Amino acid sequence: MGDFVQQSITKTAVRELASPIEDIAAFNTLVSGVISGNPWSCTAYDVAGVPQSPVAKSREGYTARIEYENNEARTVGSVTARASSVAGFNAALLAISADEALATAIGGDAVHVSDKDTFSATLKCHDANGEIYYVTFGREQVRVTSYSDDAILAAIETWADTKPELA
Repeated sequence: MGDFVQQSITKTAVRELASPIEDIAAFNTLVSGVISGNPWSCTAYDVAGVPQSPVAKSREGYTARIEYENNEARTVGSVTARASSVAGFNAALLAISADEALATAIGGDAVHVSDKDTFSATLKCHDANGEIYYVTFGREQVRVTSYSDDAILAAIETWADTKPELA
């Protein structure tokens, strides 16, 4: 029988944020800015003859929290809505907040508790050296995975240091 031979060394690094990213608008601006601005100088590439973007979303999820308060401002119920896009998050939030039948059934008024919302977007990036790595933005941390060249992490860290929301 043959032995397993290590082919590569991949790393993961995490930056815990001092405070959560304020809201979905700030989060979306940050992630969209990386995709459109390509601050890490990622490069386009082909997979089986199909052109790939230098930076692209590979996964995303957004969860809104709505609580229902009675006349004494006590929480009597809650609803969470998970969407696969920012537009879906916003649409779900509006629909749930406007649903009078649901509010009546739960027995309170709908209140969006934005500090309990969660956001996550994973970007797939192709480095000039040929490596593909991932950067996952969450509301409370940023995670860089599947990289081996320390210059990749250094470039991301230098960029992140310029973003107050990533302190």
